[in-house]
Amino acid sequence: MSPHLTRVKARMTIHAHRKVRGLLEGEYASLQTGRSMDFNDLREYVRGDDVKDIDWKASARSRALLVKRYAAARKHNIMLVASTGRSMAAMNDLNVPKRDMAITVAGVVGYLAVKHGDQVGMVRGDASGSHQMPPAGGELNLEHRLAAIHDAITPTAAPADLKQVLRYVTRTVRRRTIMCIISDEYAVDEELAQILRRLVVQHELLYVSIGDLDPTTAAESSSLVDIDSGGLVPDWARHDEQLRREFASLVTGEADGMRRELDALGIVHQMVHDHDSAIHAVLTMLERHRHARRR
Repeated sequence: MSPHLTRVKARMTIHAHRKVRGLLEGEYASLQTGRSMDFNDLREYVRGDDVKDIDWKASARSRALLVKRYAAARKHNIMLVASTGRSMAAMNDLNVPKRDMAITVAGVVGYLAVKHGDQVGMVRGDASGSHQMPPAGGELNLEHRLAAIHDAITPTAAPADLKQVLRYVTRTVRRRTIMCIISDEYAVDEELAQILRRLVVQHELLYVSIGDLDPTTAAESSSLVDIDSGGLVPDWARHDEQLRREFASLVTGEADGMRRELDALGIVHQMVHDHDSAIHAVLTMLERHRHARRR
Protein backbone atom coordinates (compact mmCIF):
# COMPACT_ATOMS: atom_id res chain seq x y z
CA MET A 1 0.00 0.00 0.00
CA SER A 2 1.31 3.47 -0.83
CA PRO A 3 2.38 5.58 2.15
CA HIS A 4 -0.20 8.32 2.77
CA LEU A 5 -2.77 6.33 4.75
CA THR A 6 -0.08 4.23 6.44
CA ARG A 7 1.50 7.39 7.88
CA VAL A 8 -1.87 8.65 9.09
CA LYS A 9 -2.67 5.33 10.81
CA ALA A 10 0.74 5.20 12.47
CA ARG A 11 0.24 8.63 14.03
CA MET A 12 -3.28 7.77 15.20
CA THR A 13 -2.04 4.69 17.02
CA ILE A 14 0.43 6.72 19.02
CA HIS A 15 -1.59 9.80 19.90
CA ALA A 16 -5.30 9.08 19.82
CA HIS A 17 -6.12 5.44 20.44
CA ARG A 18 -8.71 5.87 23.21
CA LYS A 19 -10.51 8.77 21.59
CA VAL A 20 -10.62 7.07 18.20
CA ARG A 21 -12.03 3.89 19.75
CA GLY A 22 -14.97 5.85 21.06
CA LEU A 23 -15.71 7.40 17.72
CA LEU A 24 -15.49 4.14 15.85
CA GLU A 25 -17.88 2.16 17.99
CA GLY A 26 -21.56 2.60 17.32
CA GLU A 27 -21.63 6.22 16.29
CA TYR A 28 -23.90 5.54 13.36
CA ALA A 29 -25.98 2.69 14.83
CA SER A 30 -29.37 2.84 13.19
CA LEU A 31 -32.47 2.88 15.38
CA GLN A 32 -34.66 2.20 12.40
CA THR A 33 -35.59 -1.16 11.03
CA GLY A 34 -35.08 -2.27 7.48
CA ARG A 35 -33.11 -4.71 5.37
CA SER A 36 -29.78 -6.02 6.61
CA MET A 37 -28.20 -9.12 8.15
CA ASP A 38 -28.56 -7.80 11.72
CA PHE A 39 -31.59 -9.22 13.54
CA ASN A 40 -33.41 -6.69 15.72
CA ASP A 41 -36.62 -8.14 17.22
CA LEU A 42 -39.97 -9.81 16.50
CA ARG A 43 -43.40 -8.27 16.11
CA GLU A 44 -46.81 -9.47 15.09
CA TYR A 45 -47.51 -9.94 11.41
CA VAL A 46 -49.58 -7.24 9.73
CA ARG A 47 -51.06 -7.19 6.25
CA GLY A 48 -48.38 -6.28 3.70
CA ASP A 49 -45.43 -7.87 5.52
CA ASP A 50 -43.20 -10.09 3.43
CA VAL A 51 -44.01 -13.76 4.07
CA LYS A 52 -40.30 -14.52 3.95
CA ASP A 53 -39.88 -12.55 7.18
CA ILE A 54 -42.24 -14.78 9.20
CA ASP A 55 -40.44 -16.63 12.00
CA TRP A 56 -42.36 -19.92 11.89
CA LYS A 57 -40.78 -21.42 15.01
CA ALA A 58 -41.45 -18.36 17.15
CA SER A 59 -44.97 -18.15 15.69
CA ALA A 60 -45.65 -21.76 16.69
CA ARG A 61 -44.48 -21.13 20.25
CA SER A 62 -46.53 -17.97 20.70
CA ARG A 63 -49.54 -19.11 18.64
CA ALA A 64 -49.42 -15.83 16.69
CA LEU A 65 -47.76 -14.96 13.42
CA LEU A 66 -44.51 -13.13 14.15
CA VAL A 67 -42.16 -11.52 11.66
CA LYS A 68 -38.48 -10.82 12.12
CA ARG A 69 -37.28 -7.23 12.02
CA TYR A 70 -33.74 -6.26 11.12
CA ALA A 71 -31.68 -3.18 11.88
CA ALA A 72 -31.47 -1.14 8.70
CA ALA A 73 -28.07 -1.05 7.08
CA ARG A 74 -27.21 2.67 6.88
CA LYS A 75 -24.03 4.01 5.36
CA HIS A 76 -22.91 7.59 5.14
CA ASN A 77 -21.19 9.22 2.23
CA ILE A 78 -18.24 11.29 3.42
CA MET A 79 -16.94 13.87 0.96
CA LEU A 80 -13.45 15.30 1.41
CA VAL A 81 -13.31 18.74 -0.23
CA ALA A 82 -9.74 20.03 -0.42
CA SER A 83 -8.49 23.38 -1.67
CA THR A 84 -5.32 22.35 -3.52
CA GLY A 85 -4.03 25.72 -4.73
CA ARG A 86 -0.31 26.44 -4.52
CA SER A 87 -0.63 28.22 -1.16
CA MET A 88 -1.24 24.79 0.36
CA ALA A 89 2.28 23.83 -0.78
CA ALA A 90 3.72 26.45 1.60
CA MET A 91 5.16 25.53 4.96
CA ASN A 92 3.31 25.32 8.27
CA ASP A 93 6.65 25.45 10.02
CA LEU A 94 10.20 25.06 8.76
CA ASN A 95 9.88 21.25 8.66
CA VAL A 96 6.26 20.45 7.78
CA PRO A 97 4.43 21.65 4.65
CA LYS A 98 0.74 22.48 4.91
CA ARG A 99 0.14 19.77 2.33
CA ASP A 100 1.11 17.09 4.88
CA MET A 101 -1.32 18.56 7.40
CA ALA A 102 -4.12 18.55 4.82
CA ILE A 103 -3.39 14.89 4.07
CA THR A 104 -3.41 14.07 7.79
CA VAL A 105 -6.77 15.76 8.30
CA ALA A 106 -8.30 14.10 5.23
CA GLY A 107 -6.75 10.77 6.19
CA VAL A 108 -8.09 10.77 9.75
CA VAL A 109 -11.63 11.67 8.67
CA GLY A 110 -11.51 9.18 5.79
CA TYR A 111 -10.03 6.37 7.88
CA LEU A 112 -12.68 6.72 10.59
CA ALA A 113 -15.35 6.60 7.90
CA VAL A 114 -13.87 3.56 6.16
CA LYS A 115 -13.48 1.66 9.43
CA HIS A 116 -17.16 2.22 10.05
CA GLY A 117 -18.14 0.91 6.62
CA ASP A 118 -18.92 4.31 5.12
CA GLN A 119 -17.92 5.45 1.66
CA VAL A 120 -15.49 8.29 1.03
CA GLY A 121 -15.45 10.59 -1.99
CA MET A 122 -13.16 13.50 -2.81
CA VAL A 123 -13.33 16.87 -4.54
CA ARG A 124 -10.13 18.85 -5.04
CA GLY A 125 -9.49 22.00 -6.95
CA ASP A 126 -7.93 25.44 -7.44
CA ALA A 127 -8.42 28.40 -9.75
CA SER A 128 -7.72 26.20 -12.81
CA GLY A 129 -10.62 23.82 -12.12
CA SER A 130 -12.02 21.10 -9.88
CA HIS A 131 -11.99 17.33 -10.02
CA GLN A 132 -14.01 14.66 -8.27
CA MET A 133 -13.61 11.02 -7.27
CA PRO A 134 -16.93 9.41 -6.30
CA PRO A 135 -17.62 7.81 -2.91
CA ALA A 136 -16.20 4.33 -2.47
CA GLY A 137 -15.41 2.06 0.44
CA GLY A 138 -12.17 0.46 1.55
CA GLU A 139 -8.70 1.64 2.45
CA LEU A 140 -7.32 1.26 -1.07
CA ASN A 141 -9.89 3.66 -2.50
CA LEU A 142 -9.20 6.09 0.35
CA GLU A 143 -5.49 5.88 -0.44
CA HIS A 144 -6.20 6.83 -4.07
CA ARG A 145 -8.15 9.88 -2.93
CA LEU A 146 -5.40 10.98 -0.53
CA ALA A 147 -2.81 10.52 -3.28
CA ALA A 148 -4.87 12.69 -5.64
CA ILE A 149 -4.96 15.51 -3.07
CA HIS A 150 -1.25 15.12 -2.34
CA ASP A 151 -0.17 15.14 -5.98
CA ALA A 152 -2.33 18.17 -6.85
CA ILE A 153 -0.64 20.39 -4.27
CA THR A 154 2.59 21.74 -5.77
CA PRO A 155 4.34 25.13 -5.78
CA THR A 156 3.52 25.44 -9.50
CA ALA A 157 -0.21 24.75 -9.11
CA ALA A 158 -2.78 27.46 -9.81
CA PRO A 159 -3.74 29.86 -7.00
CA ALA A 160 -6.27 28.66 -4.44
CA ASP A 161 -9.92 29.40 -5.19
CA LEU A 162 -12.15 27.81 -2.55
CA LYS A 163 -15.27 29.52 -3.88
CA GLN A 164 -14.79 27.97 -7.30
CA VAL A 165 -14.32 24.54 -5.71
CA LEU A 166 -17.47 24.87 -3.59
CA ARG A 167 -19.51 26.10 -6.56
CA TYR A 168 -18.40 22.95 -8.36
CA VAL A 169 -19.59 20.93 -5.35
CA THR A 170 -23.03 22.59 -5.38
CA ARG A 171 -23.41 21.64 -9.05
CA THR A 172 -22.16 18.08 -8.91
CA VAL A 173 -22.74 16.58 -5.44
CA ARG A 174 -26.46 15.93 -5.25
CA ARG A 175 -26.68 13.19 -2.67
CA ARG A 176 -26.65 14.23 0.99
CA THR A 177 -23.16 13.84 2.49
CA ILE A 178 -21.09 14.67 5.52
CA MET A 179 -18.68 17.09 3.90
CA CYS A 180 -15.26 17.97 5.31
CA ILE A 181 -13.85 21.16 3.75
CA ILE A 182 -10.07 21.55 4.08
CA SER A 183 -8.70 24.98 3.26
CA ASP A 184 -6.02 27.46 4.27
CA GLU A 185 -8.24 30.53 3.94
CA TYR A 186 -8.95 32.60 7.04
CA ALA A 187 -11.82 34.80 5.99
CA VAL A 188 -15.46 34.21 5.11
CA ASP A 189 -16.75 37.07 2.96
CA GLU A 190 -20.35 37.45 1.88
CA GLU A 191 -19.85 35.53 -1.36
CA LEU A 192 -18.28 32.53 0.40
CA ALA A 193 -20.93 32.69 3.13
CA GLN A 194 -23.65 32.54 0.49
CA ILE A 195 -22.14 29.40 -1.06
CA LEU A 196 -21.74 27.77 2.36
CA ARG A 197 -25.31 28.71 3.26
CA ARG A 198 -26.49 26.89 0.16
CA LEU A 199 -24.37 23.82 0.90
CA VAL A 200 -25.43 23.53 4.53
CA VAL A 201 -29.05 23.16 3.48
CA GLN A 202 -28.26 19.84 1.82
CA HIS A 203 -25.13 18.58 3.57
CA GLU A 204 -23.61 18.42 7.02
CA LEU A 205 -20.48 20.57 6.86
CA LEU A 206 -17.21 20.37 8.75
CA TYR A 207 -14.62 23.07 8.06
CA VAL A 208 -10.91 22.65 8.79
CA SER A 209 -8.49 25.57 8.41
CA ILE A 210 -4.82 24.74 7.97
CA GLY A 211 -2.49 27.14 9.78
CA ASP A 212 0.26 29.15 8.10
CA LEU A 213 3.88 29.70 9.05
CA ASP A 214 4.40 32.85 11.10
CA PRO A 215 7.20 34.63 9.18
CA THR A 216 8.05 36.84 12.16
CA THR A 217 9.08 33.85 14.26
CA ALA A 218 11.04 31.88 11.65
CA ALA A 219 14.71 31.14 12.28
CA GLU A 220 17.08 33.78 10.93
CA SER A 221 19.25 31.21 9.12
CA SER A 222 16.44 30.24 6.75
CA SER A 223 15.29 32.04 3.62
CA LEU A 224 11.54 32.62 3.38
CA VAL A 225 9.75 33.01 0.06
CA ASP A 226 6.13 34.01 -0.42
CA ILE A 227 4.78 31.15 -2.51
CA ASP A 228 2.14 33.28 -4.26
CA SER A 229 4.31 36.26 -5.21
CA GLY A 230 7.69 34.52 -5.30
CA GLY A 231 9.21 37.40 -3.32
CA LEU A 232 11.67 36.97 -0.46
CA VAL A 233 10.45 37.85 3.01
CA PRO A 234 12.95 40.49 4.27
CA ASP A 235 15.15 39.54 7.21
CA TRP A 236 14.28 42.73 9.11
CA ALA A 237 10.71 41.45 9.44
CA ARG A 238 11.96 38.82 11.90
CA HIS A 239 13.46 41.40 14.26
CA ASP A 240 10.57 43.83 14.46
CA GLU A 241 8.67 43.22 17.68
CA GLN A 242 5.86 45.60 16.77
CA LEU A 243 5.36 43.84 13.44
CA ARG A 244 5.26 40.52 15.27
CA ARG A 245 2.53 41.74 17.61
CA GLU A 246 0.51 43.25 14.77
CA PHE A 247 0.80 40.07 12.71
CA ALA A 248 -0.35 37.92 15.65
CA SER A 249 -3.25 40.29 16.26
CA LEU A 250 -4.23 40.13 12.57
CA VAL A 251 -4.20 36.32 12.50
CA THR A 252 -6.19 36.08 15.74
CA GLY A 253 -8.74 38.61 14.48
CA GLU A 254 -9.22 36.75 11.20
CA ALA A 255 -9.59 33.42 13.01
CA ASP A 256 -12.17 34.88 15.41
CA GLY A 257 -14.07 36.43 12.51
CA MET A 258 -14.16 33.14 10.62
CA ARG A 259 -15.31 31.27 13.72
CA ARG A 260 -18.19 33.72 14.23
CA GLU A 261 -19.26 33.47 10.59
CA LEU A 262 -19.18 29.66 10.57
CA ASP A 263 -20.94 29.42 13.94
CA ALA A 264 -23.70 31.61 12.55
CA LEU A 265 -24.04 29.21 9.63
CA GLY A 266 -24.15 26.18 11.93
CA ILE A 267 -20.86 24.79 10.58
CA VAL A 268 -18.46 23.08 12.97
CA HIS A 269 -15.02 24.60 12.47
CA GLN A 270 -11.56 23.68 13.67
CA MET A 271 -8.23 25.42 13.15
CA VAL A 272 -5.22 23.09 12.85
CA HIS A 273 -2.18 25.04 13.96
CA ASP A 274 0.58 22.43 13.62
CA HIS A 275 1.21 18.86 12.57
CA ASP A 276 1.58 17.46 16.09
CA SER A 277 -1.88 18.58 17.14
CA ALA A 278 -3.63 17.77 13.84
CA ILE A 279 -5.20 14.45 14.91
CA HIS A 280 -6.38 15.80 18.26
CA ALA A 281 -7.89 18.81 16.46
CA VAL A 282 -9.80 16.58 14.04
CA LEU A 283 -11.14 14.37 16.84
CA THR A 284 -12.17 17.46 18.80
CA MET A 285 -14.04 18.71 15.75
CA LEU A 286 -15.81 15.36 15.33
CA GLU A 287 -16.86 15.39 18.98
CA ARG A 288 -18.24 18.90 18.58
CA HIS A 289 -20.07 17.81 15.45
CA ARG A 290 -21.52 14.86 17.36
CA HIS A 291 -23.01 17.14 20.01
CA ALA A 292 -23.90 20.03 17.72
CA ARG A 293 -27.52 21.01 17.40
CA ARG A 294 -28.98 19.61 14.21
CA ARG A 295 -30.38 22.14 11.79
